[in-house]
Amino acid sequence: MSNSLTRILVTDCGSTTTKAILFEKLESGWHSSIRGEAPTTVEKPLADVTIGARNAFSEVQELWGKKLLNSETENCPLIIRNILDAEGIDLYLSTSSAGGGLQMIVLGVVGDITAKSAARAALGGGAIVLDTIALNDKRLEHESIKRIRHLRPDIVLIAGGIEGGTLTHPLELAQLLLSADPRPRFGDTLKVPVIYAGNSSAATDVKRILDSKFAVTVVDNLRPKLDTENLTPARNAIHEIFLSHVMSHAPGYAKLLKWTPKDILPTPVAFGEMISAISHKLNLSVLAVDIGGATTDVFSSLRKVDGFTLHRTVSANLGMSYSIANVLVEAGTENILRWIPFKQGKNELEDILRNKMIRPTSIPESYEELLIEQAVAREALRLSLIQHKNLLPEDLTIKPKGIDNLFKDSGDPNKEKLQRVELIIGSGGVLSHAPDRKSAALMLIDAFEPLGVTRLVVDSVFMLPHLGVLSTVDKDAALEVLLKECLVPLGTCVSISGFKNLTAKTHIATLTLAGTDRKIYAGDFLVFELTSDSTIKLVPSKNSIDVGAGSGKELEENIKAEGSGLIIDARGRPLVDVKVIQCFTAMGFTAMNVTAMNFQAMDLDVIRS
Repeated sequence: MSNSLTRILVTDCGSTTTKAILFEKLESGWHSSIRGEAPTTVEKPLADVTIGARNAFSEVQELWGKKLLNSETENCPLIIRNILDAEGIDLYLSTSSAGGGLQMIVLGVVGDITAKSAARAALGGGAIVLDTIALNDKRLEHESIKRIRHLRPDIVLIAGGIEGGTLTHPLELAQLLLSADPRPRFGDTLKVPVIYAGNSSAATDVKRILDSKFAVTVVDNLRPKLDTENLTPARNAIHEIFLSHVMSHAPGYAKLLKWTPKDILPTPVAFGEMISAISHKLNLSVLAVDIGGATTDVFSSLRKVDGFTLHRTVSANLGMSYSIANVLVEAGTENILRWIPFKQGKNELEDILRNKMIRPTSIPESYEELLIEQAVAREALRLSLIQHKNLLPEDLTIKPKGIDNLFKDSGDPNKEKLQRVELIIGSGGVLSHAPDRKSAALMLIDAFEPLGVTRLVVDSVFMLPHLGVLSTVDKDAALEVLLKECLVPLGTCVSISGFKNLTAKTHIATLTLAGTDRKIYAGDFLVFELTSDSTIKLVPSKNSIDVGAGSGKELEENIKAEGSGLIIDARGRPLVDVKVIQCFTAMGFTAMNVTAMNFQAMDLDVIRS
């Protein structure tokens, strides 16, 4: 079918905005032709998601100059054209996170084992995990009941007990949920769906306990053995229930489902589809982030012996508007202040961020306020990555024999298992809409502290969810648009690590670029703009130094002439002294490349120059 498609309209019905993109196959290949946006209308007073979708369609039609919309019709307002008609489209697709997206509660027997596996299954199914409740999490029973009742999840996932193991504990979880009796967010007559993915021997009794008040689905045990995870059946059930139970009761979704012959994917699932596709296409391990106003999603497609494995986590209270005050609490004022390249009072900073939370749709009015928001973004990204790593399965944190290290112990308990990823993708307003791409590159480097050689890119127009659902019908078309129009290169970062307690200006490596040798010193942060693709050579000065090829080994790498070019980060891992003035200077905010010590007295006006 995909060969006959030449015009596809895709919407992403977000929590605040519905974004429509028209993809067309022209002589030069697939392109994103027209983009339209409108406020999402799933909430009251309109309480009908299709109204916002129609408004986005209308903007696409106006900008396109061709007829897209039928006369008002309940079945589908879009013209589905005959082959090669000038008007209309061939196919309509959609993703959705409207109404807060898919919200779940996870119940497990042991917090660090079955409950964590269940959380990974829910996150992989595109959900926001509102809470993870385990029998050993030290909450009293009435506290857990109150919490479940208050959160009103769309779906509950119960896991616990390996095959042949305990029967008592899964039944305790079922009784706990029965006592809480949470009400659904949408649909007064809807029974809250429950997925049971625990010990199969307890499934019949769990279903008997819950059947009167819940719609129970039993799937294979997601942790059949202590050292084995089987997440796919639970994830498939989450997706099916999301479509058949949750979305069918959300305001207007019954109509929206009739407009497309394909499933409406949760936005994070579509985003993850595209991350997985690009990882396999380019044969690269990928780390991607989507930072929003209320949440930050982190995706990783990590290399294993048999290919790549995708993982996703969502930090539900780390964002740049609604959750910005929570970033302040979680990170601490001092950690945010260290990223601001001018003198900023602690109390004033806290007032600025609290005002942003009260007025979440406001944007920075001055360059100083922009730099403050970018400082907060670094901490939101840093904390989200820590949460992501904590939820990764253990087999990905251990170096497989004969396979390059994916993770490296930094010596800091808060920064363990740093990833060696080859591509970092940034998405979200603070990254995609940064006034200059160098700022976005610096935010990603500071927050994620990549090891070795890492390319940096951003999703320029929030197109990854659209491309993700497009890939389900034509993966080649989605990848073509992704590489040509979606991802904007920021440069390549080469980080040097493996040194501790070295004073500034201690020689740690020698860089050869364009036939010229240059010594690299501990603490350096240097940027080299490239006019053409260039091969670099880095030689460590000590056996303990890692320039990206392993301790004591030379690195020879071809660096693309894109974005900021080559970025050498010799501040060490983990970052202790961030030297923010030095980094701003090196990224081109001044013409000089010198150490931070020379610029301690610089004010913002100098940095602006």
